[in-house]
Amino acid sequence: MGWIAVITDLGIPGPREVNPALSASSAVIDPHDPNLLVDSYGRRHRDLRISLTDKCNLRCTYCMPEEGMEWLAKSQQLSVDELVRVARVAVARGVTEIRLTGGEPLLHRNVVEITARLAALDGAPEVSMTTNGLLLNKLAGPLREAGLTRLNISLDTLDPQRYHELTRRDRFAAVLAGFDAADAAGFTGTKVNSVLMRGVNDDEAQALLGFALERGYEQRFIEQMPLDAGHTWTRQSMITADEILAQLSEAYELTPVPARGAAPAERWYVNGGPQTVGIIASVTRPFCGSCDRIRLTSDGQLRNCLFARTESDLRGLIRQGGSDSDIARALGLSIAQKLPGHGINDPGFVQPVRGMSAIGG
Repeated sequence: MGWIAVITDLGIPGPREVNPALSASSAVIDPHDPNLLVDSYGRRHRDLRISLTDKCNLRCTYCMPEEGMEWLAKSQQLSVDELVRVARVAVARGVTEIRLTGGEPLLHRNVVEITARLAALDGAPEVSMTTNGLLLNKLAGPLREAGLTRLNISLDTLDPQRYHELTRRDRFAAVLAGFDAADAAGFTGTKVNSVLMRGVNDDEAQALLGFALERGYEQRFIEQMPLDAGHTWTRQSMITADEILAQLSEAYELTPVPARGAAPAERWYVNGGPQTVGIIASVTRPFCGSCDRIRLTSDGQLRNCLFARTESDLRGLIRQGGSDSDIARALGLSIAQKLPGHGINDPGFVQPVRGMSAIGG
């Protein structure tokens, strides 16, 4: 098979147009090249984010509208075998970490099986997960046994009523139970992901960090990004990294952690360490120059950037008989076309049609 289909972000599913730059006749790429996952700017891609589902059991105000979301049909989503196959090819080409995301990945009925099969791949990739934690009370133990190494758990507030307002669901007790279950299952290095919004929860930076420090977690603040399904994001409502640091510095001594590498978060030692706090400032402090991430959506579309406007159709490639070499070539060609940056701060920036819940974080 000598083609890779690419679609523009004009609706999913939607018409697919073949990009001539991705045809076999014009591609000069060896699928066995050990540098296949290095882009034209020298960035080596070691981190594969896999969205297991676009569905979620919360309706966070900064992510999706309360009603009206259309979910992918089962036939549109990758099967477990298809998903694991793509991951196996990616690991063989240099991917060392796989992050399972969503939507909410714990809603996938085969999440434990998927975790076990990914953890058992040749090359022994680290398999982690970003989750809202609501189902960890019953799944933390099985996931740990399956080989999941680490959890990022989302928590934007420590106020039960505010949690209800933010998520449109009364599940605050469930997420706290999820943290307890993760601890009991033996997970360490847990990270708490929090998005602060002006006039909503921007008064909780210190409290959230205190919660994480007390429980031995690493707090991660994430600047709100233009990836909401309702396209309501504004710079005015976003709390910046500088504002977060200013708030935290009123209560804690923060010392920069050196050697960030390809990590998305800048990190600081808290009160001399060893515990740290991180800030992912995609908008005000872009880190595109060291990005090593690629993303696979639950319907089998490969994205070389979170804000990409095009996707490579691996599902179609696989279901029309594509070989592992074809998949490898698709990975390489997508990465070869990766832009130097996401362009959020460019005057002509256009937000992707897909929201975060459909892309995977």
